Amino acid sequence: MTASAKTKQPDISIAVCGYSKVIEIISNKWTALVIYAIENGSIRYGEIERRIAGISKKMLTQTLRKLERDGVVQRHVTPSVPPMVEYSLTLLGQTLLRPMRELRQWGRDNYMHVEAARMQYDFTSNPDSLE
Repeated sequence: MTASAKTKQPDISIAVCGYSKVIEIISNKWTALVIYAIENGSIRYGEIERRIAGISKKMLTQTLRKLERDGVVQRHVTPSVPPMVEYSLTLLGQTLLRPMRELRQWGRDNYMHVEAARMQYDFTSNPDSLE
């Protein structure tokens, strides 16, 4: 091993890489789905819950709180009985829409290829497991 290879420092780091920090914001499957549910404007909690198949109240609440903390979602409470709570994307959250829509389209266009690659990999790695 050369001296330069021994002293070379990693150039990709979870601690300092801005990209990895951004991915941390949207990497949870529920986060992306909540953003998609809110992308067209203000929406009530119950409507978000109805739109996202399989999300629990606890997970929806945690996801909304995390997005609110990150400055992506804002919560607006209208005083009434019971209080009406609506969620919407902040200006910062709206800047996420373009890349999130592109990612969603990539998934629509390419996920069948991912599934085919997985099946091929599984078959060639362990053909007995498919029997």
